[in-house]
Amino acid sequence: MGRAFEFRKARKMKRWSAMSKAFTRIGKDIVMAVKEGGPDPDSNSRLRAVIQNAKSVNMPKDNIERAIKRASDKSLGDFKEVLFEGYAPHGIAILVETATDNNTRTVANIRSYFNKCDGSLGTSGSVSFMFDHTCNFRIQKTALDLEELELELIDFGVEEVFEDEDGVLIYAPFESFGAIQKYLEENNLEILSSGFERIPQVTKKLTEEQAADVEKLLEKIEEDDDVQNVYHTMDEN
Repeated sequence: MGRAFEFRKARKMKRWSAMSKAFTRIGKDIVMAVKEGGPDPDSNSRLRAVIQNAKSVNMPKDNIERAIKRASDKSLGDFKEVLFEGYAPHGIAILVETATDNNTRTVANIRSYFNKCDGSLGTSGSVSFMFDHTCNFRIQKTALDLEELELELIDFGVEEVFEDEDGVLIYAPFESFGAIQKYLEENNLEILSSGFERIPQVTKKLTEEQAADVEKLLEKIEEDDDVQNVYHTMDEN
């Protein structure tokens, strides 16, 4: 198995399963998708993908519909996606993806977390080169041969296809998302969820005490309402 498989396995039991946080993140994703391409999922592929993700974490249909309706209100402020880069203690690189309607607040909060936990907030590009920006899809298990599927998808840049207990996972470069989504939909392969991840190219093993220092910072960052995702180079296996 490749790096995407190992990355997914390491993160599987992480704290991101918290339902309230998942609903908050998806609610912001819905707003950004509607603002970008309108409220009709049939003509808005980004919104279609977000709705699939909402269903995958059992977000109630009423919540999804309310979020779309709310996002269609022109008086509602927009969320801006902002990426923060920095270092935790012991040389661990951290990438923080946020969706914010108040950048000043978000910058101040993220900087304070790094400062309080002996980390340092860096400039744009200071650590992002250490991560591969990927897209992923989870599709329903079918009678399809995985090797055949992988061969079909190679032309779209797909790098890994593997199966777990919840379905078949497909990983490819970030920019391949639209083409792969279109292929899967045209071939009636049911998409259960999809998204983007930043996979570290190299990870660093820490002692238990050092890892606790890093976890302290990660927890503070992840608790922030503006934070969508956090990635790091600490070895979690």
